[in-house]
Amino acid sequence: MQGRDAEAVLQRLCANDVAVPVGRTVYTGVLNERGTFESDLTIARLARDKFLVITGSAQPMRDMDWLGRHMPPDANAVLTDVTSGWTVLSIMGPKSRELLQKVSKADLSNEGFPFATIREIGVGYATVLASRRTYMGELGWELYVPVEFAVTVFETLHEAGAEFGLRDAGYYAVETLRLEKGYRAWGRELTPDDTPFQAGLGWAVKLDKPGGFIGQKALLEARGKPLTRRLVSVVLADGEPLSGFTARVAVQWGIAARVLPMSDDPVATVVETDEGALPFQRYFVARQCAPVLHGVRFEGAETARPAPGDLLPTWQEKFPT
Repeated sequence: MQGRDAEAVLQRLCANDVAVPVGRTVYTGVLNERGTFESDLTIARLARDKFLVITGSAQPMRDMDWLGRHMPPDANAVLTDVTSGWTVLSIMGPKSRELLQKVSKADLSNEGFPFATIREIGVGYATVLASRRTYMGELGWELYVPVEFAVTVFETLHEAGAEFGLRDAGYYAVETLRLEKGYRAWGRELTPDDTPFQAGLGWAVKLDKPGGFIGQKALLEARGKPLTRRLVSVVLADGEPLSGFTARVAVQWGIAARVLPMSDDPVATVVETDEGALPFQRYFVARQCAPVLHGVRFEGAETARPAPGDLLPTWQEKFPT
């Protein structure tokens, strides 16, 4: 997004405040008039009148359409899809700084390159955009590499990373790690049925920013009202795989959920509630430690694995207020 009105346009389209200094990034939701999600993005300010809009790999066309249709027709701003010009390589993990420092002369210290910073750095023979954000909740950078330099940057990183035990991680590895961190994903935990308040992302909404934004009125009306639905993370002590049925369960406010026998496809997950069959999209389970719900540990809470057909307790039964 670039042009004289680029900032004003994005301020209208995004729930968070994107009027940040050059070289900073902002996580934000894109909402409809109901105050529910149409997407979630990272916005990077590259210049006074130029922003890079970063979205999930499955939704560039959808986001391009939504943003384009909701731009003011008289705005002095242009939205261009530059996806094909870039390759994204994410370096994530506790040794990511040591690895990148071996192949770049840039200052990657906390003081020299704090969280949410984006700037050009050299990696081997290439110049890349480095953004200090990851989708794992671990130290790391996303490198936006011009496609013609993708191979040489990839090989440079692997050659330098051998001593650090660098390994390629696939999509489902990343998915597992972001679930454990509690990071949300569009189309899974974030849908047009969910508000930022229900998703635990109220911190990424600036209700008082000048000029307002799409969905602001609905969120102002919802603010302060008791939530009737809330995204939660459930952690099980038993880390064994759940075979024959879903490893993900739903706990809704006042709704009993029943685990259904499943195929071998771990993605085609549904649970049955007293409201009928419910696709699993807004609920997830990470399996480690002891039962935890939004950071609150429930000592002695039952952790036995359910069998197909078992009735899962309702919110009130399992975790009384």
